[in-house]
Amino acid sequence: MKKTDSQLHHDVIAELEWEPAVDHADIGVAVTDGVVTLSGYVKSCPEKVAAEKATRRVAGVRAIAEEIKVRFAYDPKTDDHEIAKRILDTIAWTVSIPDDKVMVKVEQGWVTLAGKVDWHFQSQEALRAASHISGVMGVTNRIEVEQHPAPWDIKDRIVSAFRRQANLDAGSVTVKTDGGTVTLGGTVTAWNERGIAERAAWSAPGVVRVEDHIIVN
Repeated sequence: MKKTDSQLHHDVIAELEWEPAVDHADIGVAVTDGVVTLSGYVKSCPEKVAAEKATRRVAGVRAIAEEIKVRFAYDPKTDDHEIAKRILDTIAWTVSIPDDKVMVKVEQGWVTLAGKVDWHFQSQEALRAASHISGVMGVTNRIEVEQHPAPWDIKDRIVSAFRRQANLDAGSVTVKTDGGTVTLGGTVTAWNERGIAERAAWSAPGVVRVEDHIIVN
């Protein structure tokens, strides 16, 4: 009885898993009309040969299109699934990022981050983690900061934070709040002062949006 492509696909994968000389984790299998296409990567030429032999052993295989590449351990791991795994590992190692709330998608080296976190800095940390992975062509950050009830004294907290900053003239920056939205205004003498004010505003609990209208004079 002739096997369907689906049955053949299952059997080839099972045989690759069974073959001790092959690490099947990075080998892709596709089947069309009994023709098996092997793709992905292996760590050596003998492993590549072993994968082909294992596939030929499977009953029903009519032909093999062999597209496996040999990639040594020291070669950079820049396939999309490898990039995604390294980003997830980095996020898991970063204590400040809740790894169960961040989703990662990689397409041709471009990373899209999604999900919801409690704090803005967690979104920025996830963005930083993804940006530092080799092979990443760019990052779109769609992580949202969850809306929480803003404390009634949010403005006072931000102003107090400004006053604690040695490199910021707190009196030169104005603060307006509307729920979790903070609007900054006023005038400072340097760009780093503007950055200090914005980071201080984002650090307040309940802030989900900061509109920075501070003028650098």
